[in-house]
Amino acid sequence: MIRHIISAFFLIWALGFLWFTVSLPQPAEEMTTDAVIVPTGGAGRIAQGLEVLDKGLAERMLVSGVDREVRPEEFAAQFEVEQAQMDCCITLGFAAVDTRSNAAEIAQWVEDNEVTSLRLVTTDWHMRRAAGELDRTLPDSVTVVRDAVPSEPSLTSLFLEYHKLLASWIAGLFGF
Repeated sequence: MIRHIISAFFLIWALGFLWFTVSLPQPAEEMTTDAVIVPTGGAGRIAQGLEVLDKGLAERMLVSGVDREVRPEEFAAQFEVEQAQMDCCITLGFAAVDTRSNAAEIAQWVEDNEVTSLRLVTTDWHMRRAAGELDRTLPDSVTVVRDAVPSEPSLTSLFLEYHKLLASWIAGLFGF
């Protein structure tokens, strides 16, 4: 009996991992939102967020989880952002250190800026966990468009992220 239960859990885990790896989220269609949100950490995220701004698909952008040592001038220089755009449209968030605290920082910024729709830009393998944490923190009235940045993750990265996703789901179920 115990062996059957363990086998069933293993099968569910394996099928879940297979689903996770073969059906990574995709980039979103072009649609307008109040803001674009970019948690730091993966290649191409900030560039894709800036592209959303440049296309006029969002009026402002929050980059969440920026290292405290990064100055806005350094950010602007690295990503070739005009000072006028930095001043009007881009907020650097320094409070977050992980995906869960990204969600808290984003939720506070969304409330402070009266955002009702946002485009979440993060790497394809990170999207489900980031969006899940955000769904638990934002009010239901806020629309979230998932805009994944395509990547070529290693099997190790996918394995690690799958387990982080499972842990996040379990923590959400129990209200942690």
